[in-house]
Amino acid sequence: MAKKAKKKETPRVNEELEGFNMNINSFGEISSSFSIDKINEFLNKNVDDKKLRDREERNDKKKKG
Repeated sequence: MAKKAKKKETPRVNEELEGFNMNINSFGEISSSFSIDKINEFLNKNVDDKKLRDREERNDKKKKG
């Protein structure tokens, strides 16, 4: 029996990241279709960083007191 060819499906992504691809070459280098700055901007806007929550609150308290 012949094996069925798998269709290469693109994963579902946020609309802002449409067309985003990452590849790892034979040397282990990561290449991306988006710049690191654009990826970081997206993450800063959409992902809550647990480590930074307390820092922002402390800075607000210092300013008030």
